[in-house]
Amino acid sequence: MSPNFTLSFDSLSRVDASARFGFGSCPQYLTSISGPIEVRLAAEQPSQATIEVHVRPLTNVPGTESKTVAVILKEVIQMEVIVEANPRTLIQFVVQALVPTPKVTDELVAAMINCCTLSLLNAGSIPMRGVICAVSVARVSSVNGEESMYKIQPVEEHSSRIQATGCFAFLFSDSYSSNTYSSSCVWTSWRSLHPGSLKAVEESELARARDAAQKPAREVWERMKSLVEEGERVKRKETWIKDASYSTEAKKIDMGEEDVNMEI
Repeated sequence: MSPNFTLSFDSLSRVDASARFGFGSCPQYLTSISGPIEVRLAAEQPSQATIEVHVRPLTNVPGTESKTVAVILKEVIQMEVIVEANPRTLIQFVVQALVPTPKVTDELVAAMINCCTLSLLNAGSIPMRGVICAVSVARVSSVNGEESMYKIQPVEEHSSRIQATGCFAFLFSDSYSSNTYSSSCVWTSWRSLHPGSLKAVEESELARARDAAQKPAREVWERMKSLVEEGERVKRKETWIKDASYSTEAKKIDMGEEDVNMEI
């Protein structure tokens, strides 16, 4: 099943880059990134950059849940960014919910991870090991309860039949020598919703859930690549128009000078 999602680069002021991401009918998130910038002396690290993540709800101040998600995002970002490239600096992320979110679900965590990745790609100034993309997966029992299936972005009608669920984040990278790519699962929150069930925590079940999540995560990665390529084409076109306009103006000035010389 292919994931349904929307993504875009944004242009917030007073930050280095920003982006939006959301899965289907789930709330979208807006992430801004600032850095590398000067870091507070207390947070400075001599051998690597300091990663700072703030998750903000639409209303009220961040609570325990927002701070917990911020810790998860920081862990994932540190696996994506080459922090050793900019020691003694700060890279700050602010993840803002665009609609009220009573509870942070696996779908929302995946959306926030993807939104942070998009902001890094939009900035283009921070070295990265690869591109981390995430999706949520749930193991849902059939109506008669005899079989189970894996669903990407489970909907509300599946909630009563979900046996296990989680978010999977994959690190993708291209190969310069061929048209191949590599991917590896770098983080997951897979867990059983029935603690007494041993079946939910078996390694084979975890592997099946990971395999089910890999292809949809790759589709997110491919859409991100397309967005970056589209942005580069627009920039090249704008540069070409600018250069052509400058060349035309220069010719007009030269022709004007020739007319003045002829009159003299």
